[in-house]
Amino acid sequence: MKFGQQLQRYPHFLERTYQLTYHLFKKLDPLIARIGYDRVDGWLRGPEDFAKRVVFDCHMCGQCILHSTGMTCSMSCPKNLRNGPCGGVRANGHCEVKPEMPCVWVQAYNRSLDMTVYGDELLNIQPPVNRQLEGSSAWINMLTGQDKAVPKAWPQMDIIPLAEK
Repeated sequence: MKFGQQLQRYPHFLERTYQLTYHLFKKLDPLIARIGYDRVDGWLRGPEDFAKRVVFDCHMCGQCILHSTGMTCSMSCPKNLRNGPCGGVRANGHCEVKPEMPCVWVQAYNRSLDMTVYGDELLNIQPPVNRQLEGSSAWINMLTGQDKAVPKAWPQMDIIPLAEK
């Protein structure tokens, strides 16, 4: 078993590590802003990519939601689904596209059960991936708010609750 796979068996530990890192970046935000987000993004990109790839099989989407998906990278799903499994999860919990691969969303659900702070965030609806952020630091995008921003080229949509339709 690979190092990252072993670590993923301890989502609560990864959740605590995420929390500490999140608070560290929030405290460092004024300094990072003074240095320049673009400059710090350049410094962070390589180490962030390496660490997340080893532990989470990360695809550096720039909009990291690991803490909301049981510390499982949803972009590892062959369909890049960010809001739960497709209708093709096999009876054994494996992927319909890659039968030898466990479904990312089955893993996310099981791992979220072991999380104490962010486990319920699995139920949150995630925005579509902004492909313009791919390859950039998710930490910097979180600090600047780019990870939640809708690109100007995307149509602005009003979400109407089902009861009003």
